[in-house]
Amino acid sequence: MAFGLKKSDIEKWKKRANEGEVAFITHFWFDERFPQYRTVTKAACANKDTLIQWGQKYNLKPEWIHDRKDFPHFDLLGDRQRDILKKENQYEQLEKLLTKGKDVMK
Repeated sequence: MAFGLKKSDIEKWKKRANEGEVAFITHFWFDERFPQYRTVTKAACANKDTLIQWGQKYNLKPEWIHDRKDFPHFDLLGDRQRDILKKENQYEQLEKLLTKGKDVMK
């Protein structure tokens, strides 16, 4: 279950992904399979080959891609989420983790 997203943020994310860049969106999230996590970052790109190449930098396996019709993406969680956002200079996404989800990274 996803929550805490603005329609304008989703539209920006989709636009960037459609333009062939790896686009990031972080939102609050609850999944019974992963009760220790409260946020997820979706790293998406309409060009799946670009996404695979990008993921190789972070040891993300192609089989981990959620192959949605228009927006194939990796779900980033926990320490990997935080580390990749830092390396990608995604400060706006990191701020969501730090200011609104302080207990997310326990």
